[in-house]
Amino acid sequence: MQISGAQMVIEALIAEGVDTVFGYPGGAIMNVYDEIYKQDNFKHILTRHEQAAVHAAEGYSKASGKVGVAMITSGPGFTNAVTGLADAYMDSIPLVVISGQVPMSLIGTDAFQEIDAVGISRSCTKHNYLVTNASDLPRVLKEAFHIAASGRPGPVHVDIPKDVTAEIAEFDYSIELGLETYKPNVKGNPRQIKKAIAAIAKAKRPLFYIGGGVINANAGYEVRELIKKTGIPAVETFMARGVLSHDDKLLVGMLGMHGSYASNMAMSETDLVIGLGARFDDRVTGKLSEFAKNASVIHVDIDPASISKLVNADYPIVGDVKNVVKEMLELSTSINSNKYEPWRETVANFAELHPLVYHEDTDRIKPQWVVERVGELLGDDANISTDVGQHQMWTAQFYPFSRPRQFISSGGLGTMGFGFPAAMGVKAASPDKISINFTGDGSILMNCQELMTAVEQKLPVINIILNNNYLGMVRQWQTLFYDKRHSETDLSVQPDFVLLAEAFGGVGYRVTTKEEFDAALKDAIEKNIVAFIDVVVERLENVMPMVPSGGSLFNMMLLERKEK
Repeated sequence: MQISGAQMVIEALIAEGVDTVFGYPGGAIMNVYDEIYKQDNFKHILTRHEQAAVHAAEGYSKASGKVGVAMITSGPGFTNAVTGLADAYMDSIPLVVISGQVPMSLIGTDAFQEIDAVGISRSCTKHNYLVTNASDLPRVLKEAFHIAASGRPGPVHVDIPKDVTAEIAEFDYSIELGLETYKPNVKGNPRQIKKAIAAIAKAKRPLFYIGGGVINANAGYEVRELIKKTGIPAVETFMARGVLSHDDKLLVGMLGMHGSYASNMAMSETDLVIGLGARFDDRVTGKLSEFAKNASVIHVDIDPASISKLVNADYPIVGDVKNVVKEMLELSTSINSNKYEPWRETVANFAELHPLVYHEDTDRIKPQWVVERVGELLGDDANISTDVGQHQMWTAQFYPFSRPRQFISSGGLGTMGFGFPAAMGVKAASPDKISINFTGDGSILMNCQELMTAVEQKLPVINIILNNNYLGMVRQWQTLFYDKRHSETDLSVQPDFVLLAEAFGGVGYRVTTKEEFDAALKDAIEKNIVAFIDVVVERLENVMPMVPSGGSLFNMMLLERKEK
């Protein structure tokens, strides 16, 4: 059929089964927004900032497993969205971000709201397009969704000049994909898988190292089965929290800079690392020359560029984690789980020696208690988003996650301001679950304008502000490594968060006791509107354990013991 480029965008979204789009209109994308007005096949959620639109699409994607979609205009509309693109790129989140561009005749003239969007997005997207003919739109949009979701997922940017959205051309979305040079390898090499199983059977102290790629591949069930069948202990990265349930006896804990003592020591003592969908990043490995230095490495990943990039893989397996783990399950009969009992006892001793704890030794509420308490009260009934900072690490450490896609956070880029808009996207994707955002008094101000979006769209996100009147994580580093020179991290001058929430039409609470917190959380859930719960917590609490930057995993800074 002959339709305009703007109509093609709408028809493509419908064909891809998109039910929610996040965005913010402007001059260059106006033709597309006119077509959005005329349709009722999907919902458009108007955020109050383009960065928030992309973060909301990320949250939607992380919670649902679908491709998230955001729509923005040219110039500042696009530059505002770049942080979201970069965040999605670092965390391998499948997005299609569609931006308007000035008309073709004005490109390169420094026209009003012109920016080289494809030039800017090239380094922070999996792929990008500048569409110069409406006749190319069906192919480009179909490729964009395919590329975003397949292989190692990631964001794809499609930049469309305004005159292209007005141009009439033939629309045929049944065309076959012609991506001859893009064919991700989803099946692992059978010979390599057999070698890996033989190595596991031979090892005395094997350790599963589970990364976020397991969640991206929807391989949680298969990985749980493999770990149960082999009886091998497992550690999770920050991005993999929830792959194993918190009460799984084989889950040692989170690994890395703020991982548990038991997890970091297990990785330091293992003789075989079984890496599944993990990328051996610096926050996990610490000092590379000391990382699991007595171990061989099995590395399963769909991205060949990730394998042996940082840590040499003795058994490299390129393929979709779900497919590879299914193959490993079929071959795992040769593995005797009883053989690893001494190793399991060793790991259990690590956990007993330095358990993940905190001390309630002040009058103020401890932030870790807040996270634990929400876990006790809500558990699996809530999806948990976070901003970035101390509260993020406490959430990863102390919340009892029970399933994949329950924990939504910014890992690779570490984006403050991510949590609230992401939690809106999470709520849009999973309306039956309570959407909680753990945040800090620094992070929440970076996208607090989304209170208006949450009120308008009836997205009752509960924002729990762990308020220590500091940029907490930076302050912690200044305390530990900069002789307590707290340079520009004191946030003593802050707004009244209760009045701020109420000014937008939400509800606010200020909490100084545990009883007040329980009452506030209960009331916020019952009111079912967007909420700020401002919890006054201990100002100088540190996240422990901590591996200093560039240090070895086994050289952790630990919480001081309290005399009984």
